[in-house]
Amino acid sequence: MDATFTAEQEEIRRTLRELLLKRCGPEEVRTAVRSEDGYDPALWETLAQQLGLPGLALPEAYGGVGCSVTELALATEELGRSLTPSPLLATAVLGAPLLLALGSEDQRAALLPRISSGELTAALAVPGASLTTALGLTGDNRGDWAGGGRAGGVQARQTDGGWRLYGQADQVLDGHSAGLLLVAAHTGGFARSRTLLFLVRGPLERDGSGSAGVTRVRLTSLDETRSQARIQLRDVAAELLGDDESADVAGVLAGVGDSAAAVLAAEAVGAADRVLERTVEYVKQREQFGRAIGSFQAVKHRLADLYVQVQAARSAAYYAAWATGAGEERVGGLALAQALEALRITSSEAVQLHGGIGFTWEHEAHLYFKRAAGDELLFGPVHRLREHAADAARLFGGGEVAV
Repeated sequence: MDATFTAEQEEIRRTLRELLLKRCGPEEVRTAVRSEDGYDPALWETLAQQLGLPGLALPEAYGGVGCSVTELALATEELGRSLTPSPLLATAVLGAPLLLALGSEDQRAALLPRISSGELTAALAVPGASLTTALGLTGDNRGDWAGGGRAGGVQARQTDGGWRLYGQADQVLDGHSAGLLLVAAHTGGFARSRTLLFLVRGPLERDGSGSAGVTRVRLTSLDETRSQARIQLRDVAAELLGDDESADVAGVLAGVGDSAAAVLAAEAVGAADRVLERTVEYVKQREQFGRAIGSFQAVKHRLADLYVQVQAARSAAYYAAWATGAGEERVGGLALAQALEALRITSSEAVQLHGGIGFTWEHEAHLYFKRAAGDELLFGPVHRLREHAADAARLFGGGEVAV
């Protein structure tokens, strides 16, 4: 692994940081998340059309830039610093890789160029609160999380006119505004039980029209910057993703989950680094007993511990991004666990060190604190991420021990 970033990678970071400092401060974030879209469409257009973020890790044949997971992680690190609300995670980190891996050539040619340009956004819909299980982050994703042939989940049945879906998916990231849904559904009953992915195109267009039988409700979530929706499917026409019903959907989901975890880890590191930076600025200015509180030894020690934790999480995130791009498996989950823990501790300490003003909901520190708590609910918790990684590596239980 070469730990030195290229000039192009550094340019991605610099350009994004300059743009977001101008257009995505705390007040702009609050305004964007309370809009109908849940993000700033003008900023998204700039990120997509001028900087090419949605297609950063997509092949040039589909209108992408042709970069790797590393570049995508560096971009999301900058987005994490400002908690920029955008459909990038749902579209480029979760949706597009699934289309690329499982889609037919016709599906890829029709959809990926539109995703690369930012014209089309996508969302992955899995039953209930099973996102972390579906992505193989906290457990084996070859179980019955998609419904298992019983009531609940999302069921798919094949008719003369094609596939029909029935069920409900919660915690769908940016599901209220996405122009394309990738729905994980159970089919085959008990005899040929399996989970497949289906496309529901244009379930809710900007004018409010959409596919018959689809109901989408934006949910009130702890972290406003991470929009979530509940998707209800009532006998909805769908299209099988790809041509082969025997495709290893669980394996592809786990692979996408590993790379997504690396990207999410970088995003969390960016958020932790920024909130620590803001806290250091504050303790240099806030005075008590005639001197800046940052000069007190106890405060210095707390900040030094936070700095070490953030830098360790950054190293893990960078390695995970490089390793997943190089084909190494099961590294993203551990990096995500370390990054989420660093963000939780750093944002908590930021609230404490800001004193009375830090405990007000209006303060910027609470945006980061809610992001930390919300991400653990969505992609964790941390101990489950670590437990699954340990089980996969057979560190305990009499299996082989890595040396």
